[in-house]
Amino acid sequence: MKKGVLPYAIIAILGIVAVIIISVIGLNHRAEIAEGTDNGTEQTENGGEESGSEEGETAGGDADAVFQNNCAMCHGADLSGGAGPDLTAVGASHSADEIKEIIQNGTGSMPPVPAVQGEELEALATWLSEKQ
Repeated sequence: MKKGVLPYAIIAILGIVAVIIISVIGLNHRAEIAEGTDNGTEQTENGGEESGSEEGETAGGDADAVFQNNCAMCHGADLSGGAGPDLTAVGASHSADEIKEIIQNGTGSMPPVPAVQGEELEALATWLSEKQ
């Protein structure tokens, strides 16, 4: 009977040792993974800064990301419209404050977008108001 249990005990011990080793390796790589994520973000921001002027382009890049994550599904990735209206010249008819109001409270068939608040809301409304 002991001979039948011995292979299973060895496999169990090897499995436990393997889990411990993989956990230790993962903990050591946690910092590297976090640094890799930060580097990716910096590369994106640097790309935005290189393509245009200083702070305006960075804020525009952030506003564009907010738009892509929250608005593009209805208004199109290029602001040309879809289920929602064309926003390519929305700044010609609405101020930044009016755009903030529309995003916060909705209008017509557009529902409010509670996920966009604070600095994101400000950046998005300013960015859209510049579309003329």
